[in-house]
Amino acid sequence: MNLGNLTTEQRNPASANIDKCSTLEMLKIINDEDKKIAGAVEKVLPQIAEAVDLIAEKISNGGRLFYIGAGTSGRLGVLDASECPPTFGVEADLVQGIIAGGAVALTNAVEGAEDDKNSAAADLREKNFTAADVLVGIATSGRTPYVLGGVDFAKKIGAATVGVSCVENSKLAKIVDIAINPITGAEVITGSTRMKAGTATKMILNMLTTGAMIKIGKVYGNLMVDVRATNEKLRDRACRIVIAAVNCTEAEAVAALEKCNGHAKSAINFLRKE
Repeated sequence: MNLGNLTTEQRNPASANIDKCSTLEMLKIINDEDKKIAGAVEKVLPQIAEAVDLIAEKISNGGRLFYIGAGTSGRLGVLDASECPPTFGVEADLVQGIIAGGAVALTNAVEGAEDDKNSAAADLREKNFTAADVLVGIATSGRTPYVLGGVDFAKKIGAATVGVSCVENSKLAKIVDIAINPITGAEVITGSTRMKAGTATKMILNMLTTGAMIKIGKVYGNLMVDVRATNEKLRDRACRIVIAAVNCTEAEAVAALEKCNGHAKSAINFLRKE
């Protein structure tokens, strides 16, 4: 499909005169369009659930989760991956984000990187990606050569694949095992898919990792009991988690955390055995 025909590339009549609006009117238009995103994501919850179960199964069997993308999509993957170790206490290599153009592309546009279909395979090989892992390709347009190349490589070695795009009948959706396609429609600023499509993507990636971590036991009730208490805020959070889990006093929680090197789950188990 030609890029200009994608729904994400169409002009949005609701924002046609946004440059002539007052600041408040401008923001209301943006907010009204943002309200539509959760509905688009809701429609693909069955596919997200299928992907969560797949990811949890792969991780439980010793595999890892990889995100691959370019531009905003790549940055969102790296962001979600980087948040998993402090939130769920997992090793840094369990969830990894790969962006076209490498680390420099996180803060600077790397011209042409997303058009290089062959470099994705090299990037995955460098990370020792194997058939035991799962690859989530992220491409709003569903046609980014770098992402398609990464998925092609993953499929050739027998790895499971998931695709996240925000248009109908995308190339990415046709080649992955599980296709997640929230249709977010025309952007407030024509073609600026860092907005509605980017927000939908962030919501989905949050669901994928949070859902998988819940499935593998990293959450008790709704408490993130494997949080790494590496600063004052997180130490306070760990203490409150212990108190909520076992209904103890603050002093008891602090003492248990000290005995357990600040690990909330261990402190909870310690107090339960007393």
